[in-house]
Amino acid sequence: MSYATVISEIFKGFSITATVAVIGLLYAIPFAVIFGTLQYFAKGWRQTLVTATIEFWRSSPVIVLLYAFYYSFPAFGVYLSAIAVGSMVLGLNIGGYGSQSVRAALQALDRGQSEAGLALGLNRFLVLRLIELPQAIRMMIPTFINQAIQLVKGTALVSLITLTDMTFRAKEIAQTQYDPSTIYTALLISYFIVCYPITILGRYVEQTLGRGQGGLREL
Repeated sequence: MSYATVISEIFKGFSITATVAVIGLLYAIPFAVIFGTLQYFAKGWRQTLVTATIEFWRSSPVIVLLYAFYYSFPAFGVYLSAIAVGSMVLGLNIGGYGSQSVRAALQALDRGQSEAGLALGLNRFLVLRLIELPQAIRMMIPTFINQAIQLVKGTALVSLITLTDMTFRAKEIAQTQYDPSTIYTALLISYFIVCYPITILGRYVEQTLGRGQGGLREL
């Protein structure tokens, strides 16, 4: 089979890859913003609890999490679809990394702005919502785009829990064509085709926002 033919067959699994990635982002972004903010503000045992939650998702192997939620949880009466498990695990794993970017961005802000807000009579929540988070999120956009790329690449693992994504399609083709060199090179090209436009978007956003704003990059 030619590379073009193999790539077209692999892209039959693109809808699953895209679905897992998009739903995963719906987990990752709120988790990163909420837990990064909580880690920044929490003290004592609350900070320990928040940090432990972040580190559970950030430090646990993704493959083990996929197997645990998909294959082990039914023994406890918890049944989740493969898409639900794949999206949640990948999203919260990336969200764990993103939360550290949120925390670091909040710490990098000029304290004088929050103090000025408090002096004007705003409470701490309003200072966070109106002054700190808008600036921090602007700084974090390039990082979030880079983490979105990591999420898309991570979707290759969901083939392990029976989802017919792009990697699963490549495995199916390899079982019938017996040409792993061509097939897996085509799979590599396929993921590059998907991820490279996101990389270009990330660079454009970074240039637009400016490199001198303290944005956190993870290229």
